[in-house]
Amino acid sequence: MEHIRTPKVENVRILDRSSGQRKATVGTLYLSATHTIFVENNPETRKETWVLHSMVNTVERPPTSPAGSQLILRCKDFRIFQLLIPQERDCLDVHASLVRLSRPEKYSELYCLSFNPNVNKEEREESWNFMDLMADYKRMGVPNNLWVTTAANSEYRVCDTYPSELFVPKSATPAIIVGSSRFRSRGRFPALSYFHQDTLAAVCRCSQPLSGFSGRCQEDEMMLQAVMKSNPGSDYIYVVDTRPKLNAMANRAAGKGYENEDHYTNIKLQFIGIENIHVMRSSQQKIIDVGEMRAPSMTDFLWGLENSGWLKHIKAIVDAGVFISKAVADEGISVLVHCSDGWDRTAQACSVASILLDPYYRTIKGLMLLIERDWISFGHKFSHRYAHLDGDPKEVSPVIDQFLECVWQLSEQFPCAFEFNERFLIAIHTHVYSCQCGTFLGNCQKERRDMRLRERSHSVWPQLWKDRAEFTNPLYKAELSQTQGVLRPNTTPYCFKMWKGLYNHVEKSTPPRQSPADFLSAMREESQQLEEELTNHQERIAALTGKPIMWEKIEVPRKKTSRLRQRHCGPDPPTTYTEPITSPAQNNGHTLSSEPANQKAQTKDPTLTLPLGLPVQVKSHDPDDVSNCSDLESGVADLSSRSSSGGVDGKDPYSDEAAFTTA
Repeated sequence: MEHIRTPKVENVRILDRSSGQRKATVGTLYLSATHTIFVENNPETRKETWVLHSMVNTVERPPTSPAGSQLILRCKDFRIFQLLIPQERDCLDVHASLVRLSRPEKYSELYCLSFNPNVNKEEREESWNFMDLMADYKRMGVPNNLWVTTAANSEYRVCDTYPSELFVPKSATPAIIVGSSRFRSRGRFPALSYFHQDTLAAVCRCSQPLSGFSGRCQEDEMMLQAVMKSNPGSDYIYVVDTRPKLNAMANRAAGKGYENEDHYTNIKLQFIGIENIHVMRSSQQKIIDVGEMRAPSMTDFLWGLENSGWLKHIKAIVDAGVFISKAVADEGISVLVHCSDGWDRTAQACSVASILLDPYYRTIKGLMLLIERDWISFGHKFSHRYAHLDGDPKEVSPVIDQFLECVWQLSEQFPCAFEFNERFLIAIHTHVYSCQCGTFLGNCQKERRDMRLRERSHSVWPQLWKDRAEFTNPLYKAELSQTQGVLRPNTTPYCFKMWKGLYNHVEKSTPPRQSPADFLSAMREESQQLEEELTNHQERIAALTGKPIMWEKIEVPRKKTSRLRQRHCGPDPPTTYTEPITSPAQNNGHTLSSEPANQKAQTKDPTLTLPLGLPVQVKSHDPDDVSNCSDLESGVADLSSRSSSGGVDGKDPYSDEAAFTTA
């Protein structure tokens, strides 16, 4: 509280730009030790807006205008709040307070270490045991006669950024492990990430070798030989260097680099070309700017999207996962993955490959375990990459943002293969940055142990699991062949699109509409309720009459029409929404007939109606028509990264945007 100069300011006007708000709301602004709170003056609503200080990325103070002094809060989840404060002195005090509160200098200032929900010690410890990595390895069939646990890194003696429990090839002795770690950057020697039971191939991870131009290490060469021997079906392994080759060659001058195929006779080296954290940081800022465009033209939108290079980077990460998954599942070849230090691009490539290979990681619980294993346990630098503490801004980079977006891109191509929806990915993204729980705090397992996070904070996974009904994808079908098998995505550039749900929460120029997934979920819940009511009525009638009720199946007549809508074929189907999608309760009883309006007016015959506000697309039943192929198994995505230029470009004359200076 010592950093708060002014805890309360009245008559503040707030504009939530990320939600498409056009008119400012007047209320009172409060500053607490953990949150910025805005309460409306309207006695009927008294709406409250809470923003965690740890979610504030920047606090900007544009020049003072005649209407007052302005502050712009840009959040790490890409929300933007504009505040208009009447008195400049209050504005200066709030600005100074928010700058300090949003940049904590030590972990004890973070919300998760002061948050104390009403749970006992046993419940808190149980929340941390919710994720069992050893059980997941057992599900893979590990340990076995090829891969075993090693005690070499107990108490983090060999590598302090690795977990204490690791799986290594059975033939790798402690001397080989220690020798290999000394020849690898940060001591991160090759260890098992994923084991494929069908082909016995494995995905392993490590960091770059300290080879320089001519260095070599016998133990490291023996370690890679052991990885190869752990797969009886092959006589070599792939070494996937996720960096651009030029970057890897430049590291040779610093005594690092990549494996020399003359020294490692059992490897095939493959470079992927994922850029470093600095390029990614700049690229994300450009895509954020695209998401903040107000009613851009199609040209401006597409130019901004292309200029950011963001989708190119997402494609590179997916390409890495595709290469690894094909090597493991199709060729039966083990893969060793590394970048520079093995905690950024390596985590991205290994986790994307696991999702492509294993249907379990496409479930809610499976994705939690995957993040716990490849990101948290293997030492991804969460606190540095996501600015949990005030530190070097050059260490900040959206590494896990890109992984979550890769998962989203895959879910767009395979809508029935993932148990979770977009909300689940966004919820994880929010928790990574918010520090509400201790799960994503710290840079490695050892650091979390030293901070005693299990005693001082709570795990996020049980809460997300408790709310899984909100995160369930209504299209998910566990029995589909797409769901069960290896995913083979189309990685041509047109299959990648902008994730508007993350970077552009609401299209500013169009009214909000219910997503198809939300509509399907609502319809499913309503159908379940109706079925339960029907069962209750049947039981009551049977009890009153003493006879069981026999229901006769009634066919619903469908109106035949020769005026069928032509189905579009191609990767970019046209938008067919003519009205916002609404729930049946919001539709006020209006339905859209599958007939043209003039025919509807001339006939009273019953027709099939859809409470969707959508024009009906009727598929042709011609067996030779290639457009009849099911989209459920398709790997082709539509290019829906369109500009929001369909709305009015001019400002609402009644809006309050004129009172704010454009950021």
